Amino acid sequence: GFSQNRDKPIQIDAASLEMRDKDKAATFSGNVKVVQGDTTMLCKTLVVFYDNNQSAGSKKPAMKAATPGPTGSSSIKRLEAQGGVIVTQKDQTVTGDRGVFDMRANTVTMHGNVLLTKDKNVLRGDRLIVDLTTGISRVESNSGRVQGVFQAAPNASQSGSNQSGAQPSPAPGAPGKPLKLNDLSGSRKPNS
Repeated sequence: GFSQNRDKPIQIDAASLEMRDKDKAATFSGNVKVVQGDTTMLCKTLVVFYDNNQSAGSKKPAMKAATPGPTGSSSIKRLEAQGGVIVTQKDQTVTGDRGVFDMRANTVTMHGNVLLTKDKNVLRGDRLIVDLTTGISRVESNSGRVQGVFQAAPNASQSGSNQSGAQPSPAPGAPGKPLKLNDLSGSRKPNS
């Protein structure tokens, strides 16, 4: 979600903000809500680490650093979200205890009790690592076991006419094909 919205401004809403210019960090706390395009993140605290290359000692450039531009000239180095982190984009939600968004490496790592849901599909693990450049996602578990539940695609011949009027949810992919965790643009392909 964040990779698809990279050119959009980041809007942050929180109860309080503490700037630490010497540490080049800004801490938002109290029911933090971050919105970038169609991606929303909720957490208890969010620490934004930034580079302040403009003019040292001025707070105005530090605030500007919290608004990345579309050309990748963002001064934000890293975002660290803690406390009941929930990231939502369209029909996909990821929850965890802590999230680290490394802007330079273009990676997102969720830690602790990670739960990823997309439609009715569910993945559980201890870590979710997403490389936003390559689009490769990896779920890891401290116990060595990752849990997943994937719903079978509804068969058109079995569904016939839907008496209840409810629309069946689209299948995320054909059976046997990997579920793309960061592609929400409809993964059904014609003639598959």
